[in-house]
This record gives sequence, C-alpha cells and structure tokens, in this order.
Amino acid sequence: MKNKIFFSFIVFCFLFAIVVSKAFYIQVVNKQKLLAYAKSQFIREVKEYPNRGNIVDRNGNPLAINVHVYNLFTIPRNKNNEFYGKLRSLSKAVPELPYQKLRSLVEKRKKYTWLARKIHLSEDQLRKIKKLEGIFVESHSERVYPNKDLLAQTIGFVGMDSKGLAGIEASRNKELRGEPQIVKYIRDAKGRPIKYESKASERVAPDVHLAIDKDIQGALESYLKEAVIHHQGFRGGAGVMDAETGEILAIANYPTFDPNRANHFPTENRKLAFVTDPWEPGSIFKTLTVASALEHKVAKPETKFFCEYGRIKVQNHWVSEAETHEKFEWLSVSDILKFSSNVGTTKIAFSLKYPRLRETMDKFQIGQKTGIEVSGESKGILSYKAKDKVRPLTLSNISFGQGVATTAMQMLRSYAVIANGGYLVKPTLLRNDKSQLKPENRVISSETAEALTKMLIGVVNEGTGDEARIPHYEIAGKTGTAQRVANGGYSGYVASFIGFPVNVNKKFVVLAYVDHPTANGYYGGPVAAPIFKKITQYILYKKKDFAQFARYDEKSNKENLDEIHSTQASVTKSFAPGFMPDFLGMDKQSALQLAQERSLQLHMNGFGVVKSQSIPAGTALSGVNNIRLTFEAPTYVE
Repeated sequence: MKNKIFFSFIVFCFLFAIVVSKAFYIQVVNKQKLLAYAKSQFIREVKEYPNRGNIVDRNGNPLAINVHVYNLFTIPRNKNNEFYGKLRSLSKAVPELPYQKLRSLVEKRKKYTWLARKIHLSEDQLRKIKKLEGIFVESHSERVYPNKDLLAQTIGFVGMDSKGLAGIEASRNKELRGEPQIVKYIRDAKGRPIKYESKASERVAPDVHLAIDKDIQGALESYLKEAVIHHQGFRGGAGVMDAETGEILAIANYPTFDPNRANHFPTENRKLAFVTDPWEPGSIFKTLTVASALEHKVAKPETKFFCEYGRIKVQNHWVSEAETHEKFEWLSVSDILKFSSNVGTTKIAFSLKYPRLRETMDKFQIGQKTGIEVSGESKGILSYKAKDKVRPLTLSNISFGQGVATTAMQMLRSYAVIANGGYLVKPTLLRNDKSQLKPENRVISSETAEALTKMLIGVVNEGTGDEARIPHYEIAGKTGTAQRVANGGYSGYVASFIGFPVNVNKKFVVLAYVDHPTANGYYGGPVAAPIFKKITQYILYKKKDFAQFARYDEKSNKENLDEIHSTQASVTKSFAPGFMPDFLGMDKQSALQLAQERSLQLHMNGFGVVKSQSIPAGTALSGVNNIRLTFEAPTYVE
C-alpha cells in the first residue's frame, strides 16, 4: 500500500513538472514575442533638456542665453496623396522648406526622417504645423552669445547636442543643462506613430553667475587688442582680480573668437592662454625673491648689495643687466627691485639659498594649479625640489624668473598676496563676495607685504614702471621683459606689467602682457605698462565702489576726471538727458535699466536683443514716457 502511494506521488510530481515547464516555456516565448513586437513598434527615443541655464556677469548682464529652435521629422510609411498633401501644407507654412526638397527627403524612406533641424518658427507657423498629422515638432534651445567675442575664451561654447565643450559651458555643463525629459515615439495598434512623454522634471536649469564685470571686461579687451596690434605681437593677455575675494573681474587673451561661430576660428584662439599656457615670468618674479629674503630675514629693504658694475660671472656664464649700459655698484634691495637688477637679484638669491626660496615659492603655490573653474589649467614648470642640489647658475636664473615657468594666473594670485596684506586667495570665476583673508591663508607677514608695496611704488615712481603712473594715485607694480621659449631655445620676448593701486576702497590687481612683440618696442615698461594703466584708470574712474583717491584735492580731482572721461567716450554710450536714448542692440536687462534711469515705460515684444524702437533715438522726450521695443535673436554675418 505504501509503495503504491509513493509511486503515485512520483508520477504526480513528474506530470506537474511537465506542466510547469511547458507553462514556463510558453511564458518565455510569449515574452520574447512581446519584446520583439515592442521593438518593432518602437521608433525613436530622445532626451529633451530644459532651456540651458543662462550665464550672466556679476550684475546680471547676460553673457550666454537661449533662443527657441525646432526640429521637424516624419515617419513616411504610407506615402499616399494625403501624405504628400501634408508636405505641401508644410512647405506653404514654412517657405524656406520647398515642397520638392521635402519630397526628395522622404522618397525612399520608411523610417523616421528629418525634414529640418534647428529652424526658427513663429507662433503662427508652429500652430499650423501642429495641425499636420504625421509631421512631428521637437522644441530645442539654441545657445546664443549676444556679446559675440566678449569673454569668449572663458565662457566657451556648446556642441550640437547642447553639451558644453569649453570654458564655463563645459566645467558647469551638468548644472547648466538641467534634468532631461524622456520622449519616445512609438506606433499604435494601427501602425500610426504617436508621441509618448515621460513626466517632466520639475527642476529648472539654474543660471551661473560669474564674478566678471561686463564693463571692465569690455574695456580690458579693447585695450589689449589695441596693444597687440600696435606691437604686432603673437598674442596678448590681461586679467583683473579682486585681491580679497579672489574674484576674477575680467580676463582675456587676444586674438580671440566668436563662440556663435566657433568652428570658423583657429583652435589656438579658443583657449584661455592666461590659464593654460606657462611662460617664464622674467622680472615680475623678482618680487617673490625679495619677499623670500624679507621673510627669512636675510635682508631688509635698505640692505645693500654690490652689483659688480652690471656683470657677474656665475659658473663660466656672464649674468648681465637687461640694459648693458647699466653699471650699478651698490644698490639697496629697494633699488634692486626699482631698477630691476639681474645681478642684484642674483646676489640676494645667493644669500638666501635655494631651500628658502623654494619654501616661499611653495607658500605662493608656484608650480601648482590655482583651481580656477576652466579646464586645461597648467601648473607651470618648477623642476627642482627644496632638497635638490641646485647649481649657482640655476639659482641665479630662477631668482629673476628664468628656468621657472608660471601661468599668468599664478602671478596674478601672487601679487594679490602683496596687495591684500599677505594672504593667498583662490582665484574664482564665480561670483563670491566673501573675503578670503583668513588666518589659515596667510603666507607672508603684513610687514613684508607693506615693505614690498612701498618698494613696488618706487618701481613706478622712480624706476622701470614709470609708464604705469596714474595721476593722483599711488601705483605699486613691476615690469617684466622675459626671454621667450621657442623650439628648445629662446626667441623674442614676453613683455609684462603687474601691479595694483594703493589706498583704494577695494583691492584689485591687474596683469597685462604681450607675447612676442615685434614692433614699437619689446620691454615691459613701454609695451605692457600702458595696458595696465588704461585698464586700471577705467576701473578707478568708472567703478565708484573701487575708487578712492590716494591723494585728493578738488582741482586735481576735476582735471583728472576730465582727462579720463574723454578717453572713455569710445568705450561707453552717452545719452543726453531729455532725449530718447538708443536701445538698439541691448539685451532686456540693459534696456530695463536704462529705461528706469530715464523714467520710461517699456513695452517689449520678442526675445534676444533690441532690433527696433517705436520712438527714434534722439527724439526730445517732452513728456513722452512710453516706448515699444522689438527684440529678435541676434544674427551673425560671415
């Protein structure tokens, strides 16, 4: 009996296994068929991102904005008279899409086919197209840079898929792009294409606020371009940094490019060489050697060194002054900096020794990246460690800026230490008003910073930097004329000037250089110092939050302002009171600001920049306080 029951149980289990296996097999087959069917019904999937976040300057002025563009496509399965009739209707709605062109696109196609990509459509055109069944519209945003080449190397540009490819567009791509919405195109039961949208993300792509001041940036680029062309240089660069917050207020290289047409310019023009390209700084590096001597109490500003009548032999190599006619005998440390003596700086370095000099360079983070928010930053070249046995000739060269390579950004940060009283701050392109003057950031004493400032004032007032003088201000600065590294040797020069105004409301540092000037001089004084002077003057007299006269009296103040105002006429627009201003070319925020100043009521249509205004510029206002502005997306001529 027990055997019979056991046998029956075995048979039951066997039959059950067969049934389960068959059911599982049927389920797998059905799932595969279902997947195959789903795949056959799937047409296309696309990620639609929200409008890319704008990039604006510290005052909210737009630097990178969006305009709406549209992609049109169809799935030409049933190409009957009704289908071609819809193509004719599309051509009538959008004249720039001729019917014959549309027909040729779909003639031999059965899968989804692009009819047009990134075209501009009016509201009326869009409404007509959406009524055409089987013609699909995808909305996209196109990146527009309304200021063309202004700040181009810092902002960067985007690719076809709205992905940042350079500059802030790349380094802040995830933030600017936002969260996507998934859109799928599938066929319904009758084989007709339909659109399925996932739930839209509630997150809106945020704007990025830069530390850049658009006005200062425009002036800086204008003066830099003028100098590079005048001196027929290979390239030039300039930057302005808030010495307490680390904010970069303006930065550029010339030649540059227009990010609206990035592919039309050489790749070399797109990079921010101020950050990416190291160069031997030359004499502007001497200040760090002097700073090290003061910090290590090897010398004081009044300490004198014998300067060998302009030449000193180091390891069978003659180290000479830049000007061979200079026959210096005894010079104080202040005078060594004032007259930019190579021999005197070498003597200081020999008293200092390399380990101490290297210690100071490490505190200033020479040979390290600053961490500024653009890709491709170079850390420079600093080959020798503190413990290395450095030859006397190498030590001599490093002391006056040869045999060591820094970026312009590293030197801008280094001089900010002196300007702010001894603190190393991190440069940033993003707006951040908070001071970085914290105890943990101190790298030299306030006494050393003060002594260096006084010596650098002497450079401008009595030494090689006289071209940087600004009436009624005390300017501290240093010239540089460095040999230019090329093809494994030296060819040409890099002329530079770096400095800052003393006794101002806000501490800022300006660096300007011209790489390989070939006309009208090549020394830092006559070539780079005038660029520094123009940029600094603009800031001091244009930006009230920076300016405070070091020496003030009413008469000289008025004369000085008159002088500067005359030079600003070509940089800024002037609108006579009582007359309608010229709004053409302005973005919305600038137009609103100007209208507010003139008590005008604006009515605005469209997007982009002002293309027309209802009341012509120059019209006497006489009580008129309403004006209509029409905005359009900027266009660019090849």
